[in-house]
Amino acid sequence: MKFVTKRIHAFLDYPVALALIALPFLLGLGSTNPLALQLSVAVGIAALLLTVLTDHHLGVFRVIPYKIHLLVDFLVAVVFILAPFVLGFDGIDAYYYWINGLAVLIVVSLHKPELTS
Repeated sequence: MKFVTKRIHAFLDYPVALALIALPFLLGLGSTNPLALQLSVAVGIAALLLTVLTDHHLGVFRVIPYKIHLLVDFLVAVVFILAPFVLGFDGIDAYYYWINGLAVLIVVSLHKPELTS
C-alpha cells in the first residue's frame, strides 16, 4: 500500500532537512566520532538545497526531477544505515543513523507513483 504522494513528500522535506541540521547538536552526537555530527549537518544542508531545487510544488527553482530526488533520498538512506559500521559510530551516534536511514527507506518505499495520461 503506497500512500506517500509527491505533495506529502514535499511537505516532509523541509522539516526533515532542518532536523538533520539541528538534531545532532541537540542530541550531542559525535561522542564516538566527530563525523557523526558533521555528516548529519552536511546531509541536512544538502537536503535543504535538493528540496529547493526539486520539481515539486514546494521547490523554488524546480530544476531537479522528482525521480532524481527520490533516488538521492534512497542513497542517503543506504549511507545512513552503513555509516555506523564504516565510520565506527557507537551508541546514540549509531542509533541516530540507523533510525533515520530506516525512516527514509520507508518513506521512499511507500512513494505512490504518479498517474500519467
